[in-house]
Amino acid sequence: MIVVGLTGSIGMGKSTVAAMFRRLRVPVFDADAAVHALQAPGGAALAAIAAAFPGVVAGGVLDRQALGAAVFGDDAVLKRLEAIVHPLVAAARTAFLRRYRRAPVVVLDIPLLFEAGGAEACDVVAVVSARAAVQRARVLARPGMTAAKLDAILARQVPDAVKRARADVVIPTGGTRAATFRAVRALVTALRDAR
Repeated sequence: MIVVGLTGSIGMGKSTVAAMFRRLRVPVFDADAAVHALQAPGGAALAAIAAAFPGVVAGGVLDRQALGAAVFGDDAVLKRLEAIVHPLVAAARTAFLRRYRRAPVVVLDIPLLFEAGGAEACDVVAVVSARAAVQRARVLARPGMTAAKLDAILARQVPDAVKRARADVVIPTGGTRAATFRAVRALVTALRDAR
């Protein structure tokens, strides 16, 4: 099994590329989806989050905006949340890899792959990337997003240029979807042929 770490900065099109891998029948572990499941009603992280962050869980439901407001801009508080969530996400990722151990190629879709030190566990690191102007336009079109919020998010992420330099493969996402899909298909074909 070849493990591909898929990452990219906010607004670069990583979710679109992950969907393309799925379309090509490559199993994809979605770290963001795992976090949402852990924080959903009855999720494994919910009770610990409620205890650590009073007032963010009501009636068994996490108020994501309240949690975001509690951790945004405060590294110590964010680390407290990460200490709850990260080990549970790691366990979900391990279960995924065990489940698909016979697959020729699997993808770990992890937004903060470099930031969390996860690149070393991957055989290939693929970074999705577009021009900064394209990225900015995509993110600022999201509901509730502001230029200040985007700048704060980007300040916490490894810069795109550094990610591209550290990547084994860069998947361009600033052009047409068809061009991006061709790049993803070429990568999948090459990895399957390499086994």
